Amino acid sequence: MSRQVFGFRLAMIALSAPAALLNAAPGLGARLVGAAVVVTFMGSYVLFRDWERFGPLLLRHPTLLAVDTLFASLLLISAGPDTTLAYVSVCTPLLAGIVYGWRGAAVFASLQALILLLVYAIAQDAANATVAEKLLLPGFCVITGAVGSTLRGLMLRFGTATQALTTVQARLAVTEAVGAERARLAREMHDSVAKTLHGVALAADALAASAGRADTAPAQLKERAELVARSARQAAAESRELLADLRRESDPAHGTDVLAELASSVKDFSTRTGVRATYHPTGDDSTAAPRVPPAVARQLLTITEEAMENAHRHANPTRVDVRAGVRDDVLLLTVYDDGTGLPPGTTLEHLRRTGHFGLLGMVERAASVGARIDIGRGTHPRGTEIRLELPLAALSALTTTKATP
Repeated sequence: MSRQVFGFRLAMIALSAPAALLNAAPGLGARLVGAAVVVTFMGSYVLFRDWERFGPLLLRHPTLLAVDTLFASLLLISAGPDTTLAYVSVCTPLLAGIVYGWRGAAVFASLQALILLLVYAIAQDAANATVAEKLLLPGFCVITGAVGSTLRGLMLRFGTATQALTTVQARLAVTEAVGAERARLAREMHDSVAKTLHGVALAADALAASAGRADTAPAQLKERAELVARSARQAAAESRELLADLRRESDPAHGTDVLAELASSVKDFSTRTGVRATYHPTGDDSTAAPRVPPAVARQLLTITEEAMENAHRHANPTRVDVRAGVRDDVLLLTVYDDGTGLPPGTTLEHLRRTGHFGLLGMVERAASVGARIDIGRGTHPRGTEIRLELPLAALSALTTTKATP
């Protein structure tokens, strides 16, 4: 929404800039107005074009919006209150309400109202304006400030509800992934242990039938007894392997240390391909990454390995950086390469049509464990960044459930 406000500001500044420059006094006045045009237009364009990168600066430093307001006031004084720059003035309290809340809206609405009253006081064209006309735009500033503050509250509530929904979806997806792994173990048990035990039963039946006949040679009895013993040992080994897998799935203490696995995977990739690949643990130092269920860890590791392989095969990178850690109760995983990057306008549908299923597979794997994945440049000027976010609430809820007898 903030980006849309800056887009509207851009249009209004572009329309009113010629009038401001024509009405400016020659010499220093014209230079000041020209500088104000450049600063306000470029500031709005940068924030409209790349809000994700520069928006946090505006959030942390309200003085930047105050400086922009002062430069815009120079244009308003030069162009006059009857131009489209008046709408730029109305946008400032709206933006302050959205970004800073009701306190910021009150401050900037008051500041913008004072500037407008000052402009009406010194503008010659506005000398005959009535009191109602002079108070109209300042009143709009107060209204837009209140609207911006209200929109901020609604968006925060919507964001909280969306985050709760995402957490629930992640829990369901992780539970489904572990359920699928249990189904796999059940199939393995049916196809291996059950069939082996059935073979043991048949061999034992044959041994019992042979022992009851007088014409059976001792060597034949020994051979069939050894067959029963071998089959029983095989069934015991298969059972131990499956039970070990099942215990790792059920016991939180036997989860996978996915960060250690990532570091090992990155090292193996660098050794095998010769590409300089590095792993960096990130996130909150006070929050240790929990052990991840093997079914989930397998998907995370596969996504990372596929991302590195794609970079090596298609992007010709000089380096690959993998970062992982916990931040704000979310497990963050990023894979960045400084290669050629994705072609402009690349979409998942385009990849599906052209038969490039590597990225599609990563998206599907992330969705299967309830993670959110973004594929693009991120904050980098070139290359490709794959960013995956998995809420810890999904993992903690799962392990708590598994640990309850």
